[in-house]
Amino acid sequence: MNPLLQKGFLFLCDLLPMTHRILFISLLLLLSCKKDDPTPAPAKDLYFPTSGSTWEKITPASVGWDESKIPDLKSFLSASNSRALIVLKNGKIVIEEYLGKQLVNPLLDFNSSSSWYWASAGKTLTSAVVGIAESQGKINLDNKTSDYLGTGWTSLTALQENKITVLHQLTMTSGLDDGVTNKDCTDPACLIYKVDPGTRWAYHNAPYTLLDGVISTAVGKTLNIYVSEQLLTKTGMDGQYIKTGDNNVFYSTPRSMARFGLLLLNKGKWDQTQIVTETYINLMKTSSQNLNLSYGYLTWLNGKASHILPGLQTVFTGSISPNAPADMFAAMGKNGQIINVVPSKNLVVVRMGDAPDTSLVPYLFQDDLWKKLNAVITN
Repeated sequence: MNPLLQKGFLFLCDLLPMTHRILFISLLLLLSCKKDDPTPAPAKDLYFPTSGSTWEKITPASVGWDESKIPDLKSFLSASNSRALIVLKNGKIVIEEYLGKQLVNPLLDFNSSSSWYWASAGKTLTSAVVGIAESQGKINLDNKTSDYLGTGWTSLTALQENKITVLHQLTMTSGLDDGVTNKDCTDPACLIYKVDPGTRWAYHNAPYTLLDGVISTAVGKTLNIYVSEQLLTKTGMDGQYIKTGDNNVFYSTPRSMARFGLLLLNKGKWDQTQIVTETYINLMKTSSQNLNLSYGYLTWLNGKASHILPGLQTVFTGSISPNAPADMFAAMGKNGQIINVVPSKNLVVVRMGDAPDTSLVPYLFQDDLWKKLNAVITN
C-alpha cells in the first residue's frame, strides 16, 4: 500500500471508538498485504510431440475459442487454394485442416503425409541453421562472405566484395543490385555492385541462396546432411532442400513445418534440448537494421512502425500484418507458405498451398488469414 495512504488510514483509526478499531486494523493489514503490481501468471508448459506420428490434439472449445466461426475459416482456406492449415496452442494441435490435391500426385488428396514446398519461408529455416553453425564456432557472422565462398563470387572489385559479410546476407543488406534480370541467379556475372553493404535493404534471393554454400563450406558437409544431423533428427522433422532452378527450396510435410514453428516459439529449444541458442533466436526476431524495421535475420517481424516490401524501396508506415498480434514473427514464402509464431499467446500457425495472390511474400494473404483466425481465437 502507498505509505501516505497507510498513514491516512492510521489517523482515521485513532478517531474510531475502541470497539471498531480491531476490525479497522484487520482491514488495513489485509490491504497492506495486497501487491500493487502482481506478478503475471507463468506461461503454460509447452507440449512437444514425439518423433512418430502421435501429436496430442485438443478442441477449440477447450481453450475458449469460438468453434462456430471455423466453417467460415474453412471456406476461406478452400477459396484461397490452401492445402494445409495447422494451429498449435501450447504445442498441441487445435486446428488441422487439409484440402485439395497433392503436389507430386494430383489425383490423390492432400494429407498430413503429403510434402509441399516452403518457398521463401525456408529462408527462416536456413537462418536457424546458420545460427547452429555459429554456436559451434564454424561460422562468424561478421566474417566476409569470401572467407567461405572464395574470392570472385561476385563481379565486384576485391575491395567491394570483401565488405560483404554473412550478416549482410542474413539481413538482405548485401548492397548487390536486385534490379538484374534474374534476381535468383548466383553466377558472379549476375552479382553486381549497387551500393555499399549495410546501406540499402532489398529482398534479393541470390545472396540468400549463397548462404547454402557458406554453411556447407564452414561445416564440411552438404547442407542436407548437416540439417538432418543438427535439426531434423532432434525435432522429428522430415524434409530436404531440393535444387529448383537457381534456388535451393526446402520441402516437407505440414507437421514438420509446425515442428519448426514450435522450436522457434520455445526459443530454439526442443523440449529439453537446446538446438538453436536463445540469443540467436532473439536476433532472428529483432529488427536487424534501421532500413526495414520489419526484418530480422531472414525473418519477418510484425508490429513495427514501418516496413519495406519485396521488390520495392518504399517505406510504408505501420505493421506488415495489422490484423495479426503485434509480437508475431513469421516465415513467409511465395504462394502463401506461412509459419506464424505468437509468443504472447503460445500460438503457431502454419499454412501451405497454392497462390492466394501474386506477391513474392504473402503479406496481404497473411493479414486476411488473421481476420478469419481472430474470429475463432477469441482470447
